[in-house]
Amino acid sequence: MTPLVFIDGDQGTTGLQVRQWLAGRTDLRVLQLPPAHRKSAAHRAEALNDCDVALLCLPDEAARQAVALVRRPGVRVIDASSAHRTAPGWVYGLPELDAEQAGRIASARRVSNPGCYPTGAVALLRPLVDAGLLPADHPLAIHAVSGYSGRGRAGLDDHEGAAAATAAPFQVYGLGLQHKHVPEIQQHAGLAHAPVFVPAYGHYRQGIVLTIALHLRLLPAGVTAARLHAALAARYAGQACIELQPLGADADAQRLDPRALNGSNRLRLAVFTQERTGQVLLSAVFDNLGKGAAGGAVQNLGLMLGLSAPWQLQAEAPAQAQAQTHGGLLAA
Repeated sequence: MTPLVFIDGDQGTTGLQVRQWLAGRTDLRVLQLPPAHRKSAAHRAEALNDCDVALLCLPDEAARQAVALVRRPGVRVIDASSAHRTAPGWVYGLPELDAEQAGRIASARRVSNPGCYPTGAVALLRPLVDAGLLPADHPLAIHAVSGYSGRGRAGLDDHEGAAAATAAPFQVYGLGLQHKHVPEIQQHAGLAHAPVFVPAYGHYRQGIVLTIALHLRLLPAGVTAARLHAALAARYAGQACIELQPLGADADAQRLDPRALNGSNRLRLAVFTQERTGQVLLSAVFDNLGKGAAGGAVQNLGLMLGLSAPWQLQAEAPAQAQAQTHGGLLAA
């Protein structure tokens, strides 16, 4: 039977993107609540227990409540919030984390989708830690700039609503150094200590540039930019959603555009170096609503249901497929 997927929170920024990725597919059905029932605990509980996979696009506390509403053992859950990213019993939903992670996701009952920033940070750091090129206790500072959609509905209101004319062009936040993504990055990158994480929002809708600077003199003897690049190349060889730029390109002529991969589920990594000073810059570019959220969630959904490349966005697909009544719900 064609699997049934319920998107709890399908009106938010991530939920809407998930619906667009899934629109027009014939290898699954999407279960939707009518507008009048979306905030009804009883109707949500019914949908959560009628589906094969529940995809939660909710704030953290609402996601925890949704998981508590799932009673039927056969229901599998993908949580796109940060509620369960370091929780025992949940599989971390970054398929490229290591050679076995895609298989773990495919067989999991509970999958926690990575955060947008951690997707880039973990993808850059974990292979280097695993290879022994970057000590787990190395002091790290991570800088990242996201489009304002990373703030969810509040970001859209500030930058696209009546207040758009006075919206700040650039904002650095998380200055208390307690951003909720830090424990996730530390755990899944294999770090012994919390990195310094400095996030920011720009006055553009979506897309992320994330950078991590390293000094080769502080790394183990013999570590070079070429070895760092080779470790990333070895980890991501054959991965459809991650690309690594060649080492040694004319870095001074390059620019990192956070919007370069918008609308895709791709993650572009790079290693830049200055041999004279022994400095290295690791970078990641991706869509915070693509590989950093909805695209990643749909990639995990495809693994769990054994579907072929559902993360390839159908550019001409409508944002919402036609729906028909299904037991008091809407099945698209």
